[in-house]
Amino acid sequence: MFTKILIANRGEIACRVIQTARAMGVRTVAVYSDADAGALHVRQADEAVRLGPAPVAESYLRGDLIVQAALDTGAQAVHPGYGFLSENPEFVEAVEAAGLVFIGPSAKAIRAMGLKDAAKALMHEAGVPVVPGYHGENQNPDFLAGEADQIGYPVLIKAVAGGGGKGMRLVEDAKGFAEALASAQAEARTAFGNADVLIEKYITSPRHIEVQVFGDGTDAVHLFERDCSLQRRHQKVIEEAPAPGMTDAVRQAMGDAAVTAARAIGYAGAGTIEFIVDGSDGLRTDGFWFMEMNTRLQVEHPVTEAITGVDLVEWQLRVAAGEPLPTRQEDLRVNGHAFEARLYAEDVPAGFLPATGTIDHLVFPDVARIDSGVEAGSEISPWYDPMIAKVTVHGPDRATALRSLSSALDATQVAGTVTNLGFLRRLSRDPGFVAGDVDTGLIAREEAVLCAAPDPALRDIAVAAVTAADIGGGPLTGFTLWQPLSREIALAHAGAPLTAWLTITGPDRVAVAVAEDDITLVRHGDHWGLPAIRHGSRVTVFGTETLTFDIVDPLDRAGAGLGGDTVLAPMPGLVRDVAVATGQTVAEGDRMIVLEAMKMEHVLRAPRDGVVASVAVAAGDQVTAGALMVALEDVE
Repeated sequence: MFTKILIANRGEIACRVIQTARAMGVRTVAVYSDADAGALHVRQADEAVRLGPAPVAESYLRGDLIVQAALDTGAQAVHPGYGFLSENPEFVEAVEAAGLVFIGPSAKAIRAMGLKDAAKALMHEAGVPVVPGYHGENQNPDFLAGEADQIGYPVLIKAVAGGGGKGMRLVEDAKGFAEALASAQAEARTAFGNADVLIEKYITSPRHIEVQVFGDGTDAVHLFERDCSLQRRHQKVIEEAPAPGMTDAVRQAMGDAAVTAARAIGYAGAGTIEFIVDGSDGLRTDGFWFMEMNTRLQVEHPVTEAITGVDLVEWQLRVAAGEPLPTRQEDLRVNGHAFEARLYAEDVPAGFLPATGTIDHLVFPDVARIDSGVEAGSEISPWYDPMIAKVTVHGPDRATALRSLSSALDATQVAGTVTNLGFLRRLSRDPGFVAGDVDTGLIAREEAVLCAAPDPALRDIAVAAVTAADIGGGPLTGFTLWQPLSREIALAHAGAPLTAWLTITGPDRVAVAVAEDDITLVRHGDHWGLPAIRHGSRVTVFGTETLTFDIVDPLDRAGAGLGGDTVLAPMPGLVRDVAVATGQTVAEGDRMIVLEAMKMEHVLRAPRDGVVASVAVAAGDQVTAGALMVALEDVE
């Protein structure tokens, strides 16, 4: 076994690998960019080496610096985590050329599965079912449009070198094909350095079920399936294992196909075979098709660990060190049910836009497994994935596990940045999801309910006002000789001004009036009916929804809630395209700006009908959050 490994990654996966390595007595070396100098994974590792500035091209994608760091610190092996260089065959070769061990598959295996078109051809030859589509080299837009016509709409455009939903577009009909193709190619070029795409038939009631495989270069086993059908923009949100509705016959067929795929390339290490499954009439042995293979550890691996009792990172280290597969197929069993929810810093009502900010407050329940690379005080940077944590629960059956997930999400508290926590809570209670009626379109169908911006209730506003006023407890709270003590508190929620009148009516009792309504709050321990905290000039209330209120300075109240006829940058990013010009007439919803942030393209559209008064940016500009992009004026 190795005595020291270097982890070529950051965030929660780096912390996850450190945890297992420490349990095995293996020392760890972290790497970091300037933006991550104080990050949790840096502090948890035994040693840490700076790579460079924040941009990934100058830090976490610098394979030469990572290899040198491993050599300089005496590490014997490199664990890639997921993302970054984890599926880069040239990096694998550089690691091995330096006399180090790559904790993962061979460069040959990664190449075999790295391009989706070549992988599907290989799987077809191996007898694994594949989805109808075009996987060739001709990338002429007119030719691809013709192929899409022959396949039949709807079709899915997918980057051949892609993953994580990047470079992927669903096209419903021929008139939307050209724009979707250009957008997918541009996103693929940015994310992977390869703009090539493939075209596939889109299954109209699809489920995304994947099988965890593990090989030692000679043989392979599978550790059953995960259902990852709950997705938005092709990115997974909640995963579970086993898949609801799975039968022994289908599990056997999918497991056999996955192991066949792994054996076909002499696979070593952890990998995942992803299948698209027709869920229109239950799961069938002839109703699943190979989609792609991820030649790395998956983000959602904790649910597999929960139902099998296997530490997949430990297996990775042991097999990479030359040991055979730790367990035979017949010794693996499914035990209970598990869910994982991905908690992100993102603005759900604004279309899941990635968010930034400092985490002022972070609390998780003890009943859940938490995989995280941040803590209170950590900065959510615009440079990297905005994941806060993965919340994983396990139970004896699906219903029990799902109730545990819902309870765990209810007990989670985050303040300092917007998150998808409320969305996850609502999703965990969605009737279709609860019943196990899942497919990749569920979130889109229920978007109005799942993604709605919550309105604060009277109690939420009252608790926010009392917390903002910093009213303590005790028998002398608000004591006066004459009339009760009253105070006005000015707040704003989502830009809307709110005024609350607070009247202390007795020990640990406050009457709060908001507009025509009023409520009396009674202090319970350390809160006034709902947990809440004040952080800087904000208050966050942790009720049914997590709601943040701005505390308005009375001297600056006139500025609260103001808006304008402008399109602002919702986050820091790079302007990829400007589709309008000064003087141009636009209609609500027209494409105006394409902004690239966190390797994803975001289309900013006209908020209303009008005339472009000015354009403040050009393609290639780097902008900060809130920067003016376009100003509109009324049509004369």
